[in-house]
Amino acid sequence: MAAKAGDNPDSLMTLATVFCLRNLRKTMCYQGSRNKLQLRSDIFLPSEICDKLVNTYMELVHTDSNFEPEESFFQLFSDPRSTRLTRVQLREDFVRDRDLEAIKKQDLIELHLTYCNSLSSRSLKTLTSFRETLVSLCLFSCSNIFYRQGGAPLACNEDTEDDEEESPASRQALDTNFSFQGFNRLRLLNLGGLSDEVDAETLLKPLRSLTSLDLSNVQLLGTTFLTQWKDRLASLVLYNVDLSEELVSTVVELVNLRSKVSLCGETAGHLDISRESRRTSKFKMTRKILTAIVQRLLNLVSLDISGHIMLDNCTVPHFEEAMGRPSIEPCKSSIYPFQELKRPLQFLGLYDTTLCNVMHIPAYKVTGSKNEDQVLNAIEAYTEFRPELAHRAINQLFDIARIQHCGQLLRALQLVIAALKCHKYDKSIQVTGSAALFYLTNTEYRSDQSVRLRREVIEVVLNGMEQYQEVTVQRNCCLTLCNFSIPEELEFQYSRVNQLLLKILEPARQDESIQRIAVHLCNALVCQVDNHHKEAVGKMGFVKTMLNLIQKKLQDRMCDQVMEFSWSALWNITDETPDNCQMFLNCRGMSLFLECLQEFPDKQELHRNMLGLLGNVAEVKALRPQLLTPQFITVFSNLLDSKADGIEVSYNACGVLSHIMFDGPDVWSMEEPRRDAVMDKMWDAIQSWDVSSRRNINYRSFEPILRLLPQSISPVSQHWATWALYNLVSVYPSKYCPLLIKEGGVGLLEKVLELESSQPETKEMVKLYFHHCSNC
Repeated sequence: MAAKAGDNPDSLMTLATVFCLRNLRKTMCYQGSRNKLQLRSDIFLPSEICDKLVNTYMELVHTDSNFEPEESFFQLFSDPRSTRLTRVQLREDFVRDRDLEAIKKQDLIELHLTYCNSLSSRSLKTLTSFRETLVSLCLFSCSNIFYRQGGAPLACNEDTEDDEEESPASRQALDTNFSFQGFNRLRLLNLGGLSDEVDAETLLKPLRSLTSLDLSNVQLLGTTFLTQWKDRLASLVLYNVDLSEELVSTVVELVNLRSKVSLCGETAGHLDISRESRRTSKFKMTRKILTAIVQRLLNLVSLDISGHIMLDNCTVPHFEEAMGRPSIEPCKSSIYPFQELKRPLQFLGLYDTTLCNVMHIPAYKVTGSKNEDQVLNAIEAYTEFRPELAHRAINQLFDIARIQHCGQLLRALQLVIAALKCHKYDKSIQVTGSAALFYLTNTEYRSDQSVRLRREVIEVVLNGMEQYQEVTVQRNCCLTLCNFSIPEELEFQYSRVNQLLLKILEPARQDESIQRIAVHLCNALVCQVDNHHKEAVGKMGFVKTMLNLIQKKLQDRMCDQVMEFSWSALWNITDETPDNCQMFLNCRGMSLFLECLQEFPDKQELHRNMLGLLGNVAEVKALRPQLLTPQFITVFSNLLDSKADGIEVSYNACGVLSHIMFDGPDVWSMEEPRRDAVMDKMWDAIQSWDVSSRRNINYRSFEPILRLLPQSISPVSQHWATWALYNLVSVYPSKYCPLLIKEGGVGLLEKVLELESSQPETKEMVKLYFHHCSNC
C-alpha cells in the first residue's frame, strides 16, 4: 500500500533523544544537591548528541504542553570534558542569562538566539567566551540584550544565580562596553531588530571577515561602512532598511555577492533589499536600479525585492511577451532588467510587488501571490524571521484551500504546522494558521493524509487553544478538531483536549458559536469511549460544566443546540459510570431536569436526552432511592404516555421505572402514586410500542438490561427488558445479535421461559426472539 502524505517515521536518533529528555532521571541524570539535576559521572556525550539534546529540548518546551522544563537543564552541559556543544539554537523569552552562562566553557561554532527578549547584557559578556570559536551568530530580535537588566551586574556568581528574577528583562542603561573585538572566526552574523540606540557601524567595525550579514529592521546612519567587506561579503540582508540612492550605490559595489555555501550549510550569494509592504515604502524601484544590480552583481543567485513599488517601465508589455508556456530563461524574461542575467536565479522574492504576476520569471523559486507555488514559497522563505509576511501568505493559502483546490497538500500542511510551532505566541499567525488548517484537513483532503500528519495538526491546534483565549483562535481551533474522527483520532491527547474544551466553556457568557462547537466536541469525546476515560473526564468537572450551561440556558429561557448537546453529553458521560451519575445528582441535576421539562414541554430531542441520562442514573442501585420520590415517580409515569421522538421518551421513562421496580415493593414507601398503578401504566406503554421501531439509541453493553431478566420480583421490568432486546436484535441483527450472545443473553432468555413468574406476553416475546435468531 502506498504511503500517505507525511508518513515518514522519526529517526532512531530523534526517538531516543525525546525519550531521554522525557526521562532524564532514569537515563542520564540524578537529583543532586539543592535538588539540581546533575549528569551521571559515567556519561560522556559527543557534540552530535549534545546539540540534538539541547535543540530538541527547546522544541519540546515550546510545542509540548505535557513536557516539564528543567530549571537546571543547561547546567548539564557546563563541563566540556563530559559534554560537547557546537551548534545551539535557542528562542523566545524562555531563555535566560544564566542558561547561556551555564554553557560558557563550550567551544560553540554556531549560536542562534531568536526572540530571546529575556536576555540582558549579561549574555553579551557570556558571548565573549565563544569569541575564539564562533563562526555563526544570530541575535535576531533579542531586544534587550544590549541593555543592563535592573541595574544588575553583568555577570552573576553561583551564590546569586538562583536569586535572579524570573521576569523578562526590563530595559535599563545601554551597555556600551561590548565589542566584537577578538571574534576573528565569525563569518555569519544576524543582528536583525538591533536597537536604534546601538551604533551598528561601530559595533561591526572589528569584524573584518564577515561573509554573511543580516541587518533587518536596523536603522543605518550611514552605509559606506558596508564596503569594508566588499571583497568578502557573499550575503547581505537589508529587509525593512530604508533604501536610498547612496545605499544602492554602496550595495552594487559589493561585487563579490555570490553563490557560496557557509560552514553551517546555509546558501549565501543573496541580496535582500525587500520591505514589509509597499504601503510603508517611499523608495521606488526603477528599471535603472534593477539593471544596475543585475549588471554589477554578476554572480548573484538569490535576490529579494519584495514589498517595493515597481515602476511600469520594468516589465515587458503583454503583447510583446514571448509566446508559449512560462519560462525561466533570462532571454524570455517579462522583467526587462532580468533579461541580462547569465542564468536563472535560484530564488527571487517578489512578494507584494506587481512583478510576481508576469508570465516569464527567470528564477527557480519565486515568492509572490500569483499562484499556490508562489504563496507556499513565501511561507517557506519568511516564516522564521518575518512572521508579518508569513501571516499574509498563510491567509492567501487559506483562500486557495477554501475557494480553489490545494495541489501541494503535504507541503502546505507542513509549512503551516511549522509556522504555528515557530510562532506560538504570535496571535496573527495563530489566527490565519488555524483557519488554513480547517480547510486543509477537511473531507476533500483527508484520504491523502497520514495518521502522523493529522496528529501533528491536532497538536498545534491544541497549542493554539492553550495559548489564546481570543474568540477567533478558539473558534478556528474547535472547527478544525471537528474535521477529525472523534474520539478515535483525538484519543492520544484525550485528557488535554477535554481540559481545554471545559476551560472554553467555563465563562458564564461565552461566544455562542464557540460554545455550540465546544459542547458538540465534548459530547462526541465522551461517546463510545471506555469507562475509565469517562471517569477521568468527570473528575475534571465535566458534569458540573454541562449543568452550568444548562442553568444559563434556563435563565435565558432558551432551548438551543447548546442545551440539547449538554444533556446529550451528560447522557453519554454517565453511561455505566456510577461516580458521574452521583455527580449529576449532587450538582442539582434532578432540579434542572424538572425545570427543563416544565420550561420546554414540547422539545422532543431534549426530553429524549434527559430521560436517557436518567436511565443511566437508575441503573445504579445505590442511587435509585434518590429517584424514588412522589414528584419524580409521577413525572416518569406521566412521560410513559409521551409520543415524543417516536417511542424514545416513553421507552426511556419505562426503563427508569423498570430499574426502580426491580428493587421490589419493600422500598416503595410512598402512598401516591401506587406501585401497582405505575406498573399497569408501564404494561400499557410497552404494549403500545411498535416492536419494529427503528431506534435513535446506541448500546455498548446489554448488562444493565440483562440483569432485569432472571427475576420474579417485577414482571413488568422483565417484560421491558425482553421487549428492548427483541426490538434491537430484530431491527439491527448484525450489530446486536453478536453482542447479546457475547454477554450471555441467550442463556438468560432461556431462564425467562423456565420461570413460572414470567408473564405469557414476555415468554411469547422470548420465543419470537429465538425464532428470529434461528432465521438469521
